[in-house]
Amino acid sequence: MAAPLAPRWGAGAARRRWLVLLPPLLLALLLARPAGALVEGLYCGTRDCYEVLGVSRTASKAEIARAYRQLARRYHPDRYRPEPGDEGPGRTPQSAEEAFLLVATAYETLKDEETRKDYDYMLDHPEEYYSHYYHYYSRRLAPKVDVRVVILVSVCAISVFQFFSWWNSYDKAISYLATVPKYRIQAMEIAKQQGLLRKAKEKGRNKKSKEEIRDEEESIIKNIIKSKIDIKGGYQKPQICDLLLFQILLAPFHLCSYIVWYCRWVYNFNIKGKEYGEEERLYIIRKSMKMSKSQFDSLEDHQKETFLKRELWIKENYEVYKQEQEEELKKKLANDPRWKRYRRWMKNEGPGRLTFVDD
Repeated sequence: MAAPLAPRWGAGAARRRWLVLLPPLLLALLLARPAGALVEGLYCGTRDCYEVLGVSRTASKAEIARAYRQLARRYHPDRYRPEPGDEGPGRTPQSAEEAFLLVATAYETLKDEETRKDYDYMLDHPEEYYSHYYHYYSRRLAPKVDVRVVILVSVCAISVFQFFSWWNSYDKAISYLATVPKYRIQAMEIAKQQGLLRKAKEKGRNKKSKEEIRDEEESIIKNIIKSKIDIKGGYQKPQICDLLLFQILLAPFHLCSYIVWYCRWVYNFNIKGKEYGEEERLYIIRKSMKMSKSQFDSLEDHQKETFLKRELWIKENYEVYKQEQEEELKKKLANDPRWKRYRRWMKNEGPGRLTFVDD
């Protein structure tokens, strides 16, 4: 009874061997590569670029360029005239155009040293099929301009735009302050004390018209305002170090400065337990209010003194101050007639309410 079972066991072993060998065979079929070095779609296709130009693999750049110029003149579509008995690749205008494109492709491949190295490597190692595709398309699709140059030019353009935009905002702020009576009167008093307005009038009486005198006086007042008033916040005088280009260049310095500052803060106030100075207290208050440095600097000095008097760097005191500000804002809104109209509109006709007009 045991003899008939032997063939079954042998068939089962054969099936198992086939199952073991099947994955490698499928993988080999998937990774099958062409045996030839010349592949359609890469470089000159199934033609050898050296044979297309009629040069050897040891030809120099000058020889390659000379052969290209001769063939380009011969097969140029606008200049090609077939000769009797011409057996070349360009016997018709269409074939001449194809030959011209093939010659140009061969020259583009061989004139660049890096591309020529890749092509020679493909001729010597035809089995590395996928590697040749990678090198060919990576060079063909690579950007022609260095990305670093593009980034540098973009950063410089943004910095120039920032600078002129900030100067425009600064000039607008000065022009506005020149119309405010408080600052205009003070600037005129300073100009009179320095004799600037008298000089302008003397020059105007001799050489200039009234409009020119008015423009010169306005320029004098603006210059005095620029020199006497410290504008902070978004309309402050632009600084070169605030531009994006300089911020990027100074980023390592700012990073190191911040690390040193943070270590000192931890050592002095967290470890040694020192009391906060005025600068540190204002910093904590600014962080609690979630204001940027430029926004906090634009506040009046008496406001900062009030913050210090109320000791708002202490969390409990700041919570009380915040609650007071919210209550004060609610009172202002409650007494504001525009806010009352808005609440009345929201209640009667605002979003979420449907009304019908009965004729």
